[in-house]
Amino acid sequence: MTSGASLFVTLVVFANISAALWLIWYTTRGTRRDAAQETTHVWDGDLTEYNNPLPRWWLWLFVLTIVFALGYLALYPGLGNYRGLLHWSSASQWQSQETDARAKFDKLFAPYKGMSIAALSQNPQAMATAKNLFELNCSSCHGSDARGAKGFPNLTDDDWLHGGTDQAIYQSIAYGRNAAMPAWGTVLGPQGVHDVVDYVLSLSGRVPPSAATAAGRQKFMTFCVACHGPDGKGNQIIGAPNLTDKIWLWGGSRHDITETVTNGRTNHMPAHLDRLGEDQVRLLAAYIYGFSHHGAAPAQQALQQ
Repeated sequence: MTSGASLFVTLVVFANISAALWLIWYTTRGTRRDAAQETTHVWDGDLTEYNNPLPRWWLWLFVLTIVFALGYLALYPGLGNYRGLLHWSSASQWQSQETDARAKFDKLFAPYKGMSIAALSQNPQAMATAKNLFELNCSSCHGSDARGAKGFPNLTDDDWLHGGTDQAIYQSIAYGRNAAMPAWGTVLGPQGVHDVVDYVLSLSGRVPPSAATAAGRQKFMTFCVACHGPDGKGNQIIGAPNLTDKIWLWGGSRHDITETVTNGRTNHMPAHLDRLGEDQVRLLAAYIYGFSHHGAAPAQQALQQ
C-alpha cells in the first residue's frame, strides 16, 4: 500500500471513531439520567413522545466498543501500513498453521517411509489413511467408490490409459496428465465419421465386418493409427485408449463414439505433488494400485469401510 493510501485509511478509521464518540456525547449532553425529556411530538391530543436517556450500562457498552477498537488497532494491523505491536499478519498465521500441520503429517506418515508402493497397498493402517486422502482429494472426480464417471477413469478395472504399474500411477498423481483427442468431423465428413465409428465398434466385436467397416478401416489407418495403433489397442505412452476392450471413458454407445470422433475430447488430471507432498502422493498411489493388483485386499477393505 502506498504511503498516501495508508494515510487515507488511517484518517478514515480515526474519523469514524471520533464520529462515534461525538455521537455519544451529543445525544447525552444536557440530559438528566433520572428523567425523560418531553418532545413536541403529540398524537391524539394527549399522547406525548418522550426522549428517554440511554441506560447507563448500555451507554458504557458503546464506550467499551470504542476502547476495544483502539486497543485492537494498537495491537493488530488496521491503520494502513502500520503492522501493530504484535506484528501479526494473515500470511504469518497461515505459515504457522501450515508448519504445525506438516509436523503432524510427518509424525503420521513416519511409519510408512521407505516402504514400496506395493507394500503400502497391503498395509491396512496405511490404506485406512489413504482412503481418507482419496475421499478428500480424488472422490469429486473418480467417485467415492473409485469407479469414475463419464470422462473420469474407473480406477478399479485394471484398464489404464497411462499404465497401471506403481510408478506409472505415482507419476499420474504427482505430476498430472493431459490428453487430447482431436476433432475429425471436418476432416472425415459425416460419412467418413460413420465409417470410422463402424470400424471402431467392430474392433470390440459389436459390429460385424461389412463394406462400411472396410472403408472405416482405411480411414482409421490414415488418421487414427498414429495414436491408437494398427490393432486399435492404444498407446499408454501418450494415453491413447484401447479400443478393443469394451471400456469407454466417454461412453461406448454409437452416439457417444460418434461425438468423440466428430468433436474430439480433452482430459486433464491435475498434479498433486506440490499440494500434497511426497508422503501423501505415495499413499494415494498405493491405494489406487491396490484396486487392480492381486493380493492387495487391504485397499479393497478400506474402500468398503
